[in-house]
Amino acid sequence: MNDGLSPTVRIGRDEKSDLIVELTPLDTGGIELHLTSTVQALFGKLIIQTVRGALASLGVVNARVVVSDKGALDWVIRARLEGAARMACGVSSWEMPVPGRVEKVRDRLRRTRLYLPGNNPDLMLNASLFGADCLILDLEDSVAPPDKYAARLLVKHALATLDFGASERIVRINPMSTPFGAADLEEIVPAAPDTLLIPKCETARDVVAVEEVVAALEKKFGIQQPLLFMPLIESAKGVMHALEVATASPRTIALCFGAEDFTADLGVERTVDGREHFVARSLIVLAAKAAGIQAIDTVFSDVQDMDGLVASAREAMAMGFDGKGVIHPAQIKPIHAAFSPTPEQIEKAKLIVQALQDAKAKGSGVVALGTKMVDAPVVARAQKTLARARAYGILQEDANTLES
Repeated sequence: MNDGLSPTVRIGRDEKSDLIVELTPLDTGGIELHLTSTVQALFGKLIIQTVRGALASLGVVNARVVVSDKGALDWVIRARLEGAARMACGVSSWEMPVPGRVEKVRDRLRRTRLYLPGNNPDLMLNASLFGADCLILDLEDSVAPPDKYAARLLVKHALATLDFGASERIVRINPMSTPFGAADLEEIVPAAPDTLLIPKCETARDVVAVEEVVAALEKKFGIQQPLLFMPLIESAKGVMHALEVATASPRTIALCFGAEDFTADLGVERTVDGREHFVARSLIVLAAKAAGIQAIDTVFSDVQDMDGLVASAREAMAMGFDGKGVIHPAQIKPIHAAFSPTPEQIEKAKLIVQALQDAKAKGSGVVALGTKMVDAPVVARAQKTLARARAYGILQEDANTLES
């Protein structure tokens, strides 16, 4: 082995839809490949072809490569090989095509944001089928420090390869105050996700620090549509600076709350009724609405308690939140139902909006429903109810009904 080359590097997971790659640089002899796979009888030749093609693209010509496969798809194989080759052989990163103009939607449904561990390809493969409004490929809390390097490469390849359907593609990076944050951006920004979830935000500087790096990378790679931001507030200091965080960048489209870290910061236990973080959640909603952006509530951590989940989602909506975090696909439909207007609310809103249109038709500035006068804020709330019902697909009617 050449003196300048690293010893054997081992990357990957011995789990379904993943693989372990062990790569040892050699002085000569070409590629010495050893493969074991749970699907070897069916796809062994294709896996070998994918491995050799990936190594050639990475410029690795002399190496001993041991692959232990559990049914990984091509993009996973390429991601794991890239990680091993870059560490062992010092090759440059995979040259992936720069995405073209992809429209980023500032104002869209964000009732549910499903967290997916960034080091688990099996959960990413069919994530679009879960029906979440947003999917978060997580590089922070769900990935242990030794796995963060390989995870960011896996997420990069997932963004470049997988179809996440109508879901917003979000990546939660590590804080810029850690050794991992800037490295996350270097890999992820060129893959052009829709939005970055920025954790541990306590001041405007936490957002600005990300924006400075992102803007430089967008310019470098010719990315035309700016990435959007979701700052995540998880501490007492962050809550007290919520408005400052919410207005730190024009890229910001939502302000999020994380109860687990927040209660740890307070030194208290998280309770089901949430009395220990009610004030914090209220302040985050107020900051988000004052900044003209959405507010996203924390996750409900008990995946078995569906009644508690629904109650928490209804409370969040009543407080002014636009959605909640989700840690299991089974939580998605109940949250969507909780955030949907009820039939009674829709009917009442239709009557109020119709009363407004009747008043306009008569040239009157007074809106009345029966014998009761209807104030402008009530009309605005009714219009928002109908707009939400249409956005959620539970109301089909002529758009004129929603005119102010």
